[in-house]
Amino acid sequence: MPISVDIDVMLARRKMSVGELAERVGITPANLAVLKNGRAKAVRFATLAALCEVLDCQPGDLLRWEAEVAGGE
Repeated sequence: MPISVDIDVMLARRKMSVGELAERVGITPANLAVLKNGRAKAVRFATLAALCEVLDCQPGDLLRWEAEVAGGE
């Protein structure tokens, strides 16, 4: 998928655990894992806003676009 999720980067910068982030955002650790591992098909703006508020960052700090490599990768 051409959208990469960098939640792990922000967690490391903020010295925060996945469990703490999930609790503060109000989602389950399992749902946060799906999002941070790039397996989510969608993210609600309310969830993205809560992540940004808790992590004190911008949406672009969490999501980035990468061009797909030709050849089916």
